[in-house]
Amino acid sequence: MNKKEWSILAALVGVFLFAYYVNFASPTIQAAIMEAFDMLQWYARYHTLVCVVPAMFIAGAIATFFSKEAVLRHLGPKANKVEAYSVASTSGTVLAVCSCSVLPMFAGIYRVGAGLGPAAAFLYSGPAINVMAIFLTARVLGFDLGVARVVGSVVFAVVIGLIMAAIFRKDEEVRTAAVMQLPDPPPAKRKLWQTALFFACMIIFLVFSDWANPSLTTIETKDGTKVTAISGASVPRGTVLDIEDGATMQVNVLIRTAETLRVQLKAPLGDLKKGAKFMLDIEDIDNEQDLTPDNYKWVAWVFHHRFHFASVFLLAVLAMVWRWFDREEIAEWMGQTWTFSKTIIPLLFGGVLATGFVGALIPEEIVASWVGGDSFRANLIASMIGALWYFATLTEIPILEALIGLGMGRGPALALLLAGPALSLPSIAVIYSVIGFKKTATFVVLTVMMSTIVGMVFGWFFV
Repeated sequence: MNKKEWSILAALVGVFLFAYYVNFASPTIQAAIMEAFDMLQWYARYHTLVCVVPAMFIAGAIATFFSKEAVLRHLGPKANKVEAYSVASTSGTVLAVCSCSVLPMFAGIYRVGAGLGPAAAFLYSGPAINVMAIFLTARVLGFDLGVARVVGSVVFAVVIGLIMAAIFRKDEEVRTAAVMQLPDPPPAKRKLWQTALFFACMIIFLVFSDWANPSLTTIETKDGTKVTAISGASVPRGTVLDIEDGATMQVNVLIRTAETLRVQLKAPLGDLKKGAKFMLDIEDIDNEQDLTPDNYKWVAWVFHHRFHFASVFLLAVLAMVWRWFDREEIAEWMGQTWTFSKTIIPLLFGGVLATGFVGALIPEEIVASWVGGDSFRANLIASMIGALWYFATLTEIPILEALIGLGMGRGPALALLLAGPALSLPSIAVIYSVIGFKKTATFVVLTVMMSTIVGMVFGWFFV
């Protein structure tokens, strides 16, 4: 059997063992299953259409319209390293998107011929140096963590890319030779500025459609509202709690489904402490408003008008497609987009399900006990958690704030911030489908170990 067949067999065996041994009658398992599907619904409602789908079209366009000669010249194994790694490691400041958007674009540039080193640097730094995430990290978790996050992300991207390129140098030479053997594309039917404008409008559309809200949320509840404890409430998970009639609370909204909100308190509420997480029904909410820091009001304003801005650039893209592209090109673009979609989206959905299920089985207090202090063990565990868990854009900040309040060291907090954006169960599955097991394992190990070491060093100097 080839590698693909072995992968299918392993997946089937894994599903079989899960179905055979798991006690589905256990309330804990039932709650974890519900958590998994709630997380999947949240991902489908608030990330798939505004983030994943546009990124698939961009990836398809990269594979269709990017010249392999141009990609090899600027991002290939023999490209100028300063140019290649500078662009790859800082592009996240412009993209301002999450890993769900970066993954298809990584697959696109890698397929066209980008070197493994620059592609890995882009994969790591793309979601890691989201400008809004950096500023909010500094404001909420401390200036030192904000600066360390941006410096570490850029430096890590370059270092990891260079190491990946060195380790797999021979593989890259073979791959580059194979890319060069592909038939040359027909001469461009558009001028360079037209192609550049086309891609710029698609990327700006993605940036606006996936724009994150920096605000806290103020919620006023109806009389008789009950909430379900998740963590940090000094009661077992799943306990139904009464809250005072007409209570007003300041929260970070972590997950929003069709019927419920999963929130984290920013200030104590009755017997619930700051940082406690619970679930409440949307129908019990009497009023919901943003609570935006003064310096971020313009960001929140853009968030609430994001679809207006995105629509302008979508119309621009459609106009350019109508005027500048013929049917054959559009058909090839749609074909490449579908190829990426059928490969990547099922892996993302499966990874989100797995993350939600496993996350529900591990109480936050236990996680905090694992990452207390600044030992090698604490930093390693924090890096591994960051590498496996899926954090939506900006949600890692309130989660880390709560963990620090429970005793998490600042070194492990940085380790998680460095390992988390580029990696998660969904992203690891997608990366494996693009570059294979050895390269994926190497990328994951490098990310985890470097995050661990930097977290330890940071913890020695910043307590």
